[in-house]
Amino acid sequence: MILIEKMARQGFPCLFHRLTGLYCPGCGGTRAINYLLHGQIVKSIQYHPLVLYMAFVIVLESVRYLWSLKSENPHYGNYEAEVYGGIGIIIINWAAKNWALLCMGIDLLP
Repeated sequence: MILIEKMARQGFPCLFHRLTGLYCPGCGGTRAINYLLHGQIVKSIQYHPLVLYMAFVIVLESVRYLWSLKSENPHYGNYEAEVYGGIGIIIINWAAKNWALLCMGIDLLP
């Protein structure tokens, strides 16, 4: 039980990072969620900007859906832009963190 409690406090280790020394595309996501839930937006973005982006998309789509319930035109979401935006954030974040780690020796996820 103590191991599970410890893992819940600090997050689960990334197996990809442990094996290769590089960050996976999702590294920092759990900590980013934790920081966002505690109101530390800058730290959340530092660890993984996708988390704040997805929170924004969820709020935006919820508002669109509720608006469509009141209007005569039901909302049939076109989510291509949101999906491609998220993929772009993941790729840029992954490349930037690994570039900083490999080329500059800076660990952006201390």
